[in-house]
Amino acid sequence: MTVVHLTSSTFFGGPERQMLGLTEALPGSVRTAFVSFPEGGRCAAFLDEVRTRGCDATALHNDFPRLRAVTAELTARLRQLGCDVLLCHGYKANIIGRIAARRVGVPAVAVSRGWTWEDRRVRLYEWLDRRHLRFMDHVVAVSEGQAERVRRWCGVPARRVTVIRNSARLGAFAATEPARDRLLGLFPGDNRVSRVVVAAGRLSPEKGFDVLVRAASDVLAADPGAGVVVFGEGVLRAELEQQVRAAGLTGRVVLPGFRTDLDALLAAADVVTLPSFTEGLPNVALEASAAGVPVVATAVGGTPEVVVDDETGFLVRPGQPAELAAQLTRLLRDAGLRATLGAAGRERMQNLFTFDAQAAAYLDLFARLRPTTVAVAA
Repeated sequence: MTVVHLTSSTFFGGPERQMLGLTEALPGSVRTAFVSFPEGGRCAAFLDEVRTRGCDATALHNDFPRLRAVTAELTARLRQLGCDVLLCHGYKANIIGRIAARRVGVPAVAVSRGWTWEDRRVRLYEWLDRRHLRFMDHVVAVSEGQAERVRRWCGVPARRVTVIRNSARLGAFAATEPARDRLLGLFPGDNRVSRVVVAAGRLSPEKGFDVLVRAASDVLAADPGAGVVVFGEGVLRAELEQQVRAAGLTGRVVLPGFRTDLDALLAAADVVTLPSFTEGLPNVALEASAAGVPVVATAVGGTPEVVVDDETGFLVRPGQPAELAAQLTRLLRDAGLRATLGAAGRERMQNLFTFDAQAAAYLDLFARLRPTTVAVAA
């Protein structure tokens, strides 16, 4: 059986980690291939990583707005690969992938992680995506919260929606002294930061990092040894940097950009925070819990399915910097509480969010969509 992922990845981030984690957990009888829209050449970072894992990776030559050309190219590539099921990631993949899959005669499955509302252009494309999901053969939602949105906002019948949660690679997250040194080294030496709050994600409005900066004023006033690191890139970088300067937090709130060693740096944090206004099922929360680091997050989307309030971390309301600051300060002051919540979070990951469980759920879905093919592959 051949499963093809269709994406428009421009870097090796959370969704890409999920795709590769699933690939490695599926049995050897399932072949996985990846096809990406070119994105001006920016697809290379992810496809190069795919190739190092021994998988077929193709960058299409055509892209929007050449709809006819890109659909024809994708259709030909799916036939060459012997595709049995097409997994589509994102609005572009859903729209073009569905057409190409129909021509090849295979099911097209949308993997729905949520919508960012990042800017006017993205909001338009995401509106088209929500209008389009009802025409897919099936939709995989990464959380119960996202599944409810798919059913309610997009009109997809419940029988064509399956929840398959994101997972965490437990073996990839371990705190090390070199990683801790690298994390502390992101702050100027004269600040003497010894406790670190880490956040990571796209620097765009839905992630709520402006709320985190506002909360940081209270956190850092209460704890002179604390610092905040926000990893990632995005449209709000300049605005967030200005907000940090205006609040007098330069050197104690730092924005180091996108890092390829985020696995290790998350594990080296004292607390991880997600101040988002919307989420599907956040990879950062999964990975922090896998590393045994407690999480303070907003109770939005699928986040409460990962973070159990007062058991593996704390949940707060979105857009409330005082609430966020209070729980971050509470954890920074209590090393024993951090250890207890972190250990409970890691145990929860081991029990509920493994890639083996994710792979089994996908195999069950494939069997429903292509029963003869899956039976032969097994």
